[in-house]
Amino acid sequence: MTSKALVLLIAAAAILPSHTAAQTVAAGIRTAIEKAGNTDCDRERLEILVDLQKQPHEKPFADDLAKLIKEIRQWLELSRLNYFGGTVRNKMDYDFGLSDNSPLEPLTWLYRARMITWYALESGNIGRHPDRQAPFLAGARRLFENYRQAFPKNRIAAMYLGSPIRAPKTYEAPANAPRWAAAQREGLERLTDIIEWWIDNRMQPDGQYGGGWGDDCEMWRWWVPVLIAFDNPKITAAQQRFSEAMMNQPHMKGGYTSRMTDVEHTAEDSADVITPMMHLDPDNPAWKQRALRLAELMDTLWTGRNERGFLQFKSTYFTVDKVDANPQRACDTVYHPRAVQPALLYWQRTGDADLTRLFSAWMDTWVDATARAERGKPAGIIPSAIHWPDGRIGGLADEWWDPKNHGESTLYLWPSAMGLMTDTLVLTWHMTADEKYLAPLRSMAAIQLKYLKTPPASTPARGTEAWCARNMDAITQAITRYTFLTGSSEFDDLLARRTTTYMQYRNRGRIEQLADAFEQTAEALRINFESYTSEVRYTDRVLYFPRIFGPDGIVPGTTTPARSPNTGLLYATATGDPGSALYFPLNAVRWLTPSRNIAALVTDSGTTHFTANLYNFDTKERPMAAELYLLSKGTYNVALTPDDSPNPLATQTLTITAARTPIRFKLPSQRPCTLKITRQEP
Repeated sequence: MTSKALVLLIAAAAILPSHTAAQTVAAGIRTAIEKAGNTDCDRERLEILVDLQKQPHEKPFADDLAKLIKEIRQWLELSRLNYFGGTVRNKMDYDFGLSDNSPLEPLTWLYRARMITWYALESGNIGRHPDRQAPFLAGARRLFENYRQAFPKNRIAAMYLGSPIRAPKTYEAPANAPRWAAAQREGLERLTDIIEWWIDNRMQPDGQYGGGWGDDCEMWRWWVPVLIAFDNPKITAAQQRFSEAMMNQPHMKGGYTSRMTDVEHTAEDSADVITPMMHLDPDNPAWKQRALRLAELMDTLWTGRNERGFLQFKSTYFTVDKVDANPQRACDTVYHPRAVQPALLYWQRTGDADLTRLFSAWMDTWVDATARAERGKPAGIIPSAIHWPDGRIGGLADEWWDPKNHGESTLYLWPSAMGLMTDTLVLTWHMTADEKYLAPLRSMAAIQLKYLKTPPASTPARGTEAWCARNMDAITQAITRYTFLTGSSEFDDLLARRTTTYMQYRNRGRIEQLADAFEQTAEALRINFESYTSEVRYTDRVLYFPRIFGPDGIVPGTTTPARSPNTGLLYATATGDPGSALYFPLNAVRWLTPSRNIAALVTDSGTTHFTANLYNFDTKERPMAAELYLLSKGTYNVALTPDDSPNPLATQTLTITAARTPIRFKLPSQRPCTLKITRQEP
């Protein structure tokens, strides 16, 4: 404990009736506070303080103790984890209301520092701007440092200052396990541990996790490697429970929210609960109808023909029954695919003719806007917004690249959520075979490649072609999908400079580089388990903790002591999808087995072939099943072959007559194997 705190304790003891009694009570208070401060466990800290409260104390100490206990109970027991957010936003701190010079004040430092840190991670207006985030993190750092000085045994405060807490659980691998398999398996296991912690410790009776429906619904996005690539009954049931509960909320009764705000936020409550269920339970007619309801709203309420004759959304703000007519907000944006995300997935899987008409007409609008050079926008650049009803580039603001259609300054600022639009364009090409929907990708790819080959000597001005080229990495995923589907070499030059680790492996077979990336994610999840679980206060930021580190972080000028886990890599390698599961997913397989004691690396996939390397860490043979998503109808030869032998362990013939045809086999214990499926020639 700091000398200041000791002085405060002595001062508190001085008001007690007897010198000897005062010394005894002061010693007991000091011991309790030191014990409470040094424990890593908030529940244990609360119990220590409750026991201390059972003893007689004079005012103001007794009142301060009651206030502190109340606040810690809130931290532990309130259903809303981020109850402090409004206060921290306005005051950059949280007042516990203790008296001046209270000896209990040092115990508040830990809670206040955590509140400030998590609010800084949550707020888009702060987190995206180091200069705005700096004062928040500086305030948190001072509180953490003071707390660590007062209570040096507390590991939680030290964790926030860059001293990692290593997980007690280990995942040892047999000597013959490939390095990639050992590292991927550890990443999957630790991610599963985190997901199950949330289900076991945070899921409430109504299905929420403590962040509110609008944030809780986003959790599935980082669950994807476990939720979509594998079949974990407990996790699948939790997602189903949450999705059903969300769609049954009063504001969702019409199939979309009745609460008016911008599309980035209104769409979450439906897109982030229907989409995962269409992966998990695609034959359920209820989820089909919920997806089609979004297309119906788009067709009949949210869109119209603009003055140029193109179909577009009328506003950035709309609900299930209203469209905001404010001209400032009257923009279609690259975020709007989120409103119909489940319907886009349904269209991809079924080829529904009505959806082809609807979505093609909408993408025609964006092809036209991309081609135009208008209001300073270079030709060939997809804008972030198109105004309604005139169809002009951008919003009512002076700059084409900043529509100013929302109160948050960066949300719709170019390039905004460009990847949503480019994925939708390449999906439309895939569904229609019309090359015009690739034109925006081709023009933007050419502009970026030109910039990469001959970058300007100085920072380009906003809105210029060079500035756009510098900030358009979001096109990479759509280009990768196109290349993946066609085998075309059209974008090879660009993808050589801008591609994912998984696709580098698929294209060049760099297994050691892939293993390195797996190990980085395993290491990210091997430390600071608490930062992904009990410390989290905003459920749309569960894996964000490592972002507080680095040169502009909570300890300025330092390197990053904790990496961010790459859940996208885990999903891609286990399923063969070159992108994400959110828009235009191309996952080739779902392994109908839990994400425990298993490693699965899809090495090749397409409409006529599938190959995966597998390793079973169990000590016994493992019954396996899988659903295959990309293979076209026909008859296939299947072989499961150990890597140490040319002779297959098992062969079979597989006839595919419909999507998601299952295959079953047995995977031997602790023996690297390759599963290969090839189509028989007619």
